[in-house]
Amino acid sequence: MGERTGGVGVSLDSQGWNTTRSWVEKQLADAERVEAVVRLRGGWTSEMRRLDLRGPDGPRSVVLRSFVKPFFVRHAEGLLNREADILRLLADTDVPAATLVAVDATARHCAHPSLLMSHLPGAVRLDDTGADDRADLLARQLVRIHRLPVTARQRPRAYQAWASPEGVTVPPDTGRPDLWRRAVDVIRREPPAHQGCFLHRDFHPGNVLFTGPDDAPRISGVVDWVETSWGPSDLDVAHCSTALALLHGVPAGMAFADRYVTAGGTLAEDDGSHLYWRLLDALGFAPDAEKVAVPWRELGRVDLTSDVMTRRLEGYIAALIDRYA
Repeated sequence: MGERTGGVGVSLDSQGWNTTRSWVEKQLADAERVEAVVRLRGGWTSEMRRLDLRGPDGPRSVVLRSFVKPFFVRHAEGLLNREADILRLLADTDVPAATLVAVDATARHCAHPSLLMSHLPGAVRLDDTGADDRADLLARQLVRIHRLPVTARQRPRAYQAWASPEGVTVPPDTGRPDLWRRAVDVIRREPPAHQGCFLHRDFHPGNVLFTGPDDAPRISGVVDWVETSWGPSDLDVAHCSTALALLHGVPAGMAFADRYVTAGGTLAEDDGSHLYWRLLDALGFAPDAEKVAVPWRELGRVDLTSDVMTRRLEGYIAALIDRYA
C-alpha cells in the first residue's frame, strides 16, 4: 500500500493504539519497532496509516488498514479476509499489489478490525494535468487484472450490484426527470449473459498509485482489494469510467471503454448489454456522488463541489444513453 498524500502525524496513544501497536510489532522482524505513524488521506471506507519502522536492518514502512465505521466493522471479517486472500494470490503475479503481513479481521488483538501490509511506492494522482496518459495506463493495467488466471478454488465471490431500480435516488432538482426514468428502466432487466473474469471491482484513479513525472507516469501499485469479485469485465470498466467522468469530466468517462478495448480488453458485443453495466454502476452514485467527492477533495480537488458532481453524473448518464441506447 502506498502513500496517498503527505500525511498527518497521528498520536500513538489515540484510539486504542497501544493494543494495536502490540499486535503490529508481533508481526514484524525481530527487534523492529514502530517509530512513527502517518495518516494516509483519501480513503472513505477505512482508516489508513503508514507505520514507519526501525530495526537492525534499517528503516522501512508498512501500512495498516483499520475499519472504524460501524457498517464496515460489521462486515470487516468478510472484507478483510477476502483482501488477505487476494493479496496472497497476487503475490505470484505481475500485478503491483501490496504484500500481506498479517490480518486481524475480528479485532481479536487490535482496537479495530485491521490488515497489515507492505508499503508501496508512489501516490494517487487526481489532477487534470496528465489525466489522459494516466487513463491509458489504467486501461492497460485493468486488462492485465482481468486476464489473471485463477483456478476454480481461487475464484473470488460473484460480483454484487451496487444499484437497483428501486434504490436509485434521483436528484430532487433535476431538470431531466425523463432521462433518469429511462436510465433506471435500463437496469430493470435481468443481468445480461456474460463471460466472467477476475474483477478488482473498485478500480478507479483513487485506488492506483503512480510514480514518475506527469508526462511519463508509471503505475507503482493497485490498492484496496476488499471488493474483488468474479463477473463481467464491463463492470470494472464501468466503475472506472464513472469515476473518470466525475473526476475529469464526461468525455474522460466516455473514452475509457475505448481505451480499454484498444489495450486488448474485451467488452459485451452488443451495446444494450454494455449500457446495462455502465448504468448499473453510474446509478449507484446518484443522486450527487458526494461520497467519492469527500476523499477527492481531501487530496486537493476542492473544485469538485456537490453541484459539479451532480452535473457531471447527469451529463455522463445522458452521454451513455445517447451512445449506447
